[in-house]
Amino acid sequence: MIFRKITLTLRNLTLFLLLISLTGCMKDDQWVKEHLQQGNIQLAAGGLFVVNEGNFMYGNATLTYYDTLKKEPQNDLFYKINGLPLGDVAESMTIWKSSGYVAVNNSGKIYVIDPANGKYTGKITGLTSPRFIHFVNDQKAYVTDLYAGKISIINPATNQVTGAIPTPSHASTEEMVRLDNQLFVTCWSGGKTVLVVDTDKDQVTTEIPTGDQPCGIVLDRYNKIWVLCQALPGNTSKSVAQLQRIDPVTRKVEQSFSFPAEAKPVKLNIDGKGENLFYLLGNEVWKMTVEASQLPDKPFISLNSTLLYGLGIDPVNGDIYVSDALDYQQAGTISRFSASGRLIDTFKAGIIPGRFCFK
Repeated sequence: MIFRKITLTLRNLTLFLLLISLTGCMKDDQWVKEHLQQGNIQLAAGGLFVVNEGNFMYGNATLTYYDTLKKEPQNDLFYKINGLPLGDVAESMTIWKSSGYVAVNNSGKIYVIDPANGKYTGKITGLTSPRFIHFVNDQKAYVTDLYAGKISIINPATNQVTGAIPTPSHASTEEMVRLDNQLFVTCWSGGKTVLVVDTDKDQVTTEIPTGDQPCGIVLDRYNKIWVLCQALPGNTSKSVAQLQRIDPVTRKVEQSFSFPAEAKPVKLNIDGKGENLFYLLGNEVWKMTVEASQLPDKPFISLNSTLLYGLGIDPVNGDIYVSDALDYQQAGTISRFSASGRLIDTFKAGIIPGRFCFK
């Protein structure tokens, strides 16, 4: 979620307040039971979910499901199936076993759905501003948070918050990767560290100094950890964006690649083999092997786009999905490319498509 200045129209504000009022008067479970669409809707096994953030304070976040074989998107899926608004700013989605978990940032909750048909199966509350969820096992998962100053511990079997891990200096926490029993967590908003959490003891054991505002984090085939540091905002800041490689054994940054001043790379991804890194910079997709000794000098894919916002790599076939948020107000556009960079399809999603979740 990026905070933007939004001007609410009277119609949108009225609709938002009405939906909040109606769903606030009864539990989500009761609301869904009364409004659930009839019929057994099945979503294609080979597809993916697009998480559309929606506008901050509009309450218009949505889910899109894309059938990769038929090349058909189903927009506003959560509401159409469950009769329930997804909420205010959908940040991410993760599938664990037979359940899909959608973190709705500004609503402070995580909805649980059946990824086979999109139906609501439960929710996790008691969260401040959930960002991402990482599963350790059937009884434990971690949820990062923008404002809470802690990492929440949840039990997926009961959908209950069971504890929390305080973060140093009340740090905001963002993306996560795990190697054995060590969880590596980026401290994004104003931070400059990666936290190491012992998943057996549920404790922060180490703080690894990094560049400013580490956000994306991935694990490569050699068990090295890559972190994309966005740099501090503002024209007067001397901070520059960096791509850094961390040795999880020594817990130190062993190599740093600095971007030119003013460069704002975002959405670090890695392919399913752990061999190639991808990120967005300007209106381009950049690709870099994990064995490279320098940043690439030319983009992998150049797009005639308005505002590239989201990036996802299919872990099975390597297809590349890129979203264009356009003007933050209308439905965004998704472009799908093959692993070689050939355009396959373009389709409409929801407002501000930011993340992708592959079934």
